[in-house]
Amino acid sequence: MMTFASLVERFYAAMAAWGIPWIVPTLIVMVIVVSVVLAYISVAAMFMIWWERKISAHIQVRYGPMRVGGWHGWAQSIADGIKLLLKEDLIPAGADKVVFVLAPMVVFGATVAAYVTIPWAPGLIVRDLNIGILYMVSISSLVVVGIIMAGWSSNNKYATLGALRSAAQAVSYEVPLVLSLLGPVMIAGTMSMGKLVEAQSGRWFGVLPGWFVFPQIVAFLIYFTCALAECNRLPFDIPEAESELVAGFHVEYSGMRFAMFFLAEYANMFVVSAIATTVFLGGWHGPWIPLPGLPREVAHGLFGLVWFQVKCYFLIFVMMWLRWTLARLRVDQLMAFAWKVLLPISFANLIVTGLVLVLGKQALLYVGGIAILLLAAILLAARPAARTVRVGERT
Repeated sequence: MMTFASLVERFYAAMAAWGIPWIVPTLIVMVIVVSVVLAYISVAAMFMIWWERKISAHIQVRYGPMRVGGWHGWAQSIADGIKLLLKEDLIPAGADKVVFVLAPMVVFGATVAAYVTIPWAPGLIVRDLNIGILYMVSISSLVVVGIIMAGWSSNNKYATLGALRSAAQAVSYEVPLVLSLLGPVMIAGTMSMGKLVEAQSGRWFGVLPGWFVFPQIVAFLIYFTCALAECNRLPFDIPEAESELVAGFHVEYSGMRFAMFFLAEYANMFVVSAIATTVFLGGWHGPWIPLPGLPREVAHGLFGLVWFQVKCYFLIFVMMWLRWTLARLRVDQLMAFAWKVLLPISFANLIVTGLVLVLGKQALLYVGGIAILLLAAILLAARPAARTVRVGERT
């Protein structure tokens, strides 16, 4: 089967046969990959921005963008992008200029780097690392570093508060997010993104697709909840709360630097959706038929690419839908939900998965006890604290 890795190896061999140093084909491959990824991120982000505007308009019983470009205002995002490029780039007088300039680059660069291990289709993956899932989670977490840089360097109290909120939120929700991914990794026995998809090629009970979302539905719900927090989407958008923080950590940014934050936000939505699709929803697996005039491998790859995109954008649609369905949580509610609810459930799911894999059917005897202990822990954690009333205080 022809894969991206085999094509790169052939290219390296051809360059070596011509006596060209290895650094030249390395730079060529790097430029091609980065250019394709940047082009995809730009087009996908513009589409998602337009799509979210239309979804928001539909939920609010209005039209949304209709003029620019003709059909349903499809070119509105392009016009907004041109506007941002032409805007003046301002740096606050009291800002740390070096850190202020580097912050959007760190955020955008970390997001772009996560696209390297996404398995788009059979054989279509830039680099299938044996620690692919660990790499994607780790590199996407670097976005928080750029956000803290942006908030601190702006010399603005609202930006600083937004950055600190984002850091606290990321630390809190990163733990249950990683624990939720360990269940499918234990079942598949690998952290490679490509092999995780291949492990879901069968069927459960001969009927259901072999996707890990069926035995790991609890882990999937935990992961998707934490993914909303990682992307600062409602109901976890307190780092960017307009009514509290005047747009959040990027309040002092304008022009192209603001556009980089905006692109990174939507690109990160696709990254977390791609991880969910790969780990829980079977990746590129889906119905396909041979296409006349094309080899079976090519037809399978094309259908796989389409199925992967469909699953990712369905999850993105749910994120956009929830924006107008759920209310924003308070800071204390957000932190308590992560540490008192999601973390115990993710630990219990991990323990149950391990018992089932090791003991088989005998592990079902332990599931009831774990469920009772988990329920008791959640009820105790959710119990309101006793309020002390001082002498003479009106209750």
